Amino acid sequence: MDENGREILLQVKNVDITFGKGDDAVKAVKNASFDIYKGETFSLVGESGSGKTTIGRAVIRVNPCSAGEILYKGVKISGKIPHSLDREVIRNIQMVFQDPAASLNERATVDYIVSEGLYNFHLYENEADRVKKVENMINEVGLLPEHLTRYPHEFSGGQRQRIGLARAMVMEPELVVADEPISALDVSIRAQVLNLLKKFQREKQVTYLFIAHDLSIVRFISDRIGVIYKGNIVEVADAEELFNFPLHPYTHSLISAIPIPDPQLEKNKVLYTYDPSIHDYSVDKPEFVDIGHNHFVYGNKKEIKEYKALREKGEPLQPITIRKPGEKVKEENHEVHLSKAEDEFLKTPLHDTGSIWYKVLSFFFPIIGIIAAMVYKKKQYYHNYKACKQGALYGFAVLAVILLIFIIALILVVL
Repeated sequence: MDENGREILLQVKNVDITFGKGDDAVKAVKNASFDIYKGETFSLVGESGSGKTTIGRAVIRVNPCSAGEILYKGVKISGKIPHSLDREVIRNIQMVFQDPAASLNERATVDYIVSEGLYNFHLYENEADRVKKVENMINEVGLLPEHLTRYPHEFSGGQRQRIGLARAMVMEPELVVADEPISALDVSIRAQVLNLLKKFQREKQVTYLFIAHDLSIVRFISDRIGVIYKGNIVEVADAEELFNFPLHPYTHSLISAIPIPDPQLEKNKVLYTYDPSIHDYSVDKPEFVDIGHNHFVYGNKKEIKEYKALREKGEPLQPITIRKPGEKVKEENHEVHLSKAEDEFLKTPLHDTGSIWYKVLSFFFPIIGIIAAMVYKKKQYYHNYKACKQGALYGFAVLAVILLIFIIALILVVL
């Protein structure tokens, strides 16, 4: 329970998620923290590649956390946990995937796909009870019992997504991770799937972690919204609070990009472009701070002070600006400012892969490997340079050991 008496179902605490090791490591999520309350819809929004799905997969224990922890009902479910707890997590936390075609087994009938969880956890009394549960769920998602004998390729995209939703909901989970469940669907089908999600929430008190990048849809379905940018959660607030007071510049830019259903207004809309270089975090490091009104923002002390002042005024901000007909808009400098790591990545030559074959060949031919390393270094092929150098050093080390053994053996023979 939090201080307001609400039951916290899921807690994500200071979570880092890293892929790869050593120099090739990529930190996809950095120090992410948020709570999800029982019975609510918490939406996670951001651009492609920002880490939304990565967090969702960490919740269902597909992606391991390199730091921090994830708690379900106050119990840690990240890292190594007992088998019984792992089964409880699988039983109570389900996922609806983004691609309805790729997430369904093409060789299985719809009956088996929907029933698989029931089989694994034996959530039925007898065969008649299993059939009844499956048929009821298929009816609830808007399909027919005769569809149960068909295969996924015989359905449209919207129908496949309904099958995926039925597969998750037949388990009667407490938390559903919905990973962009409507992004691959037509606009008319999107409304149907969203209404289905809301229906299940009303009837079964299901909690959703809804992952999306379309803020207009997120506003319709969410109780609270978290905004994520390049692995950092930059703002969390209630849905209406976030739309009325988008304090972080990135949130401002996302809201300004929402299409207006009026061609004339949309034509005259001024888009706000987020520029990360406006933040100076060299000395004053940023923190994720509660500024009041259950509104959390990521920023340094100076920025937080400005955000608090804006919020305390109580005047809703206007992230969308419409220019008057004929009015000239001041041209913004849209130069993209890259971090040092991103700049180095873009400067990397196309064939600078650092393939393991460079290490292998340099290991067996260390002299050639050292020469190749020097050439690559001069040409600024740093990954290939490091691979050749590493392989050659290992090769020289092995040659040195063999030579040492030979000298010792020769001395023993002479003596």
